[in-house]
Amino acid sequence: MAECEVPKINATSDEITRLLASARTIAVVGISRKPERPSHWIAGYLRDNGYRVIGVNPALPELFGEKVYPSLSAVPEAVDLVDIFRRPEHVPPVVDEAIAKKVKAIWMQEGIVNNAAAEKARAAGITVIMNKCIYKEHAAR
Repeated sequence: MAECEVPKINATSDEITRLLASARTIAVVGISRKPERPSHWIAGYLRDNGYRVIGVNPALPELFGEKVYPSLSAVPEAVDLVDIFRRPEHVPPVVDEAIAKKVKAIWMQEGIVNNAAAEKARAAGITVIMNKCIYKEHAAR
């Protein structure tokens, strides 16, 4: 695996704390049906901790008894935070969809950094977290 790019700018600890406290609906892009995959069990953890979790994966019609959407654009409701479990090269189209959907924040999981996409999101007023695990950050607060 290639070495992870370093985030040029990242949300502060205080911004992350506020975001985790204010977000209600989280879209998990790249959610997996496999329980051992982080995207699966982290989505379950977020659900267990009071968040509304919406799965996004074109190859998965349903998970946790709920519809999974083929794209972020296909999600019919507002989303506060987009949690991305996709390789860095697949992040830009997700960011474009997030900008169009007017989300508050984009979270790229550990090992995922795309500075160009992050700069574009920030220019649209979106908080960006890169190369951090939402589970670890939530559990530590």
